[in-house]
Amino acid sequence: MNIRKRFCQERKESMRYRYTLAVVAILFLSGCTHIGPKTVPRDRFDYNTAISDSWKEQTLLNIVKLRYADMPLFVEVASVVSGYTLEGSVDLGGNVSSQGGVRGEMFSLGTSGKYTDRPTITYAPITGQKFNASFMTPIPPQVVLFLMQTGWSIDVIFPLTVEAVNGLRSRVSGGANQREGDPDFYRVVALMREIQRSGAASMKIVKKADQEESTMLVFYQEDIAPETRSALAQLGELLKLRPGLGEIAVSYGFLPATNQEIAMLTRSMMQIMVALSTQITVPPEHVAEGRTIPAVAGSENFKEDPGQFIKIDSGRKKPENTYAAVKYKDHWFWVDDRDFKSKRAFAFLMILFSLTESGGQKGLPLVTIPAG
Repeated sequence: MNIRKRFCQERKESMRYRYTLAVVAILFLSGCTHIGPKTVPRDRFDYNTAISDSWKEQTLLNIVKLRYADMPLFVEVASVVSGYTLEGSVDLGGNVSSQGGVRGEMFSLGTSGKYTDRPTITYAPITGQKFNASFMTPIPPQVVLFLMQTGWSIDVIFPLTVEAVNGLRSRVSGGANQREGDPDFYRVVALMREIQRSGAASMKIVKKADQEESTMLVFYQEDIAPETRSALAQLGELLKLRPGLGEIAVSYGFLPATNQEIAMLTRSMMQIMVALSTQITVPPEHVAEGRTIPAVAGSENFKEDPGQFIKIDSGRKKPENTYAAVKYKDHWFWVDDRDFKSKRAFAFLMILFSLTESGGQKGLPLVTIPAG
C-alpha cells in the first residue's frame, strides 16, 4: 500500500514539474514577441553609420575618378525599409493511463520559432536636371555667408567655395583655368577670419518692397578692439569699398557694380570636387603612363597653405588609420584619420552636398522599420 501511495505521489510531482516547464516556455516566448523598441537604437545607429560611411566613400571615389578624367556618378539612398517578424509556438500533449494500464504515462513538449529580417533599400542615381542643379550650379553667395554665420571658419569656406571676390582670384590647381591665386585674395581671407574671430561680422537678409531678398554682410563699427578696426580698414582697401560702411550688399559676380558692394564669384560642387581631385597624391607610374596629369605643386607645409584643402594619399595597400578609403585602378586612395585639416574639408564638402541638394527627398534618407 505504501509503495502504491509513493508511486502516485511521484507521478503527481512529475506531472507538476512538466507543466511548470511548459508554462515557463510559454511565458518566455510571449515575452520575446515585443521586439520593436529594442531594434530602434540598434537600427538608427547602424543605418546612420552605414549610410554616412558609404556617402564618404562614394564622394572620395568620385573625386578620384575626376582626377583620372573618369565620369563621376552619385547614387543616393532614397529609402530604407526594414521589416522584422518573430513567430513562436508551443505544443503540449500527454496522457495518463489507468492504475493498471500497460502504456503508462506520456508527456510531450515542443517549441518552434522563426525570426526574419527583410530590409528593402532603394537607390536612385542623381542625373539630368537634378544633377545640374546640385552639382553644376554655382553655390549662392548667401549660402557662403550662412556657413560663416553658423561658425564655420572663413579660412575654410572662402578658399574652397569662392573663385574670386571683388576681382581678387583664388588658386585654381587644375582644369583650363589653372593658376596661382592672388596674394591679396588670401590676405582678404586672413583679415575676414580675424574679424570673424572678434565677433564683429555677421549677416542679415533684407526683404525689399517687391519681396525680393538681398543678402547683407554686416561689420560692427562700434565697441571693437583697435586691431579689429585696423583689420576692417585694411579689408576695405583691398576690396575697394567706401570707408565706414557697416552694411554691405553681397551679390554673385566677378566685379562689384559700386564701391558699396561685395561681388563673389562662387564655385559649383563640381568645381570644388575638381579642385580637390588635383590635390591627390597619385602614383607616379600613372602620370608616366598618361593615365592622369600632374597638378600645380603646393606648398611643402600643407597645414599652413590656405590653397591646399585636402591631402589624399595613394598606395597598393590600404592603411589602418583611414577616415575614408576607396580602391580604384588597383590602388587604394585615402584620407588619413589623423589629418584633421583634410577631415574638416571633407566634412565641409558633405555639408555643402546637403545644402545644395535640390531633389524631392529632403535631408537624410527615410528609414522605415516596422517591427513587432
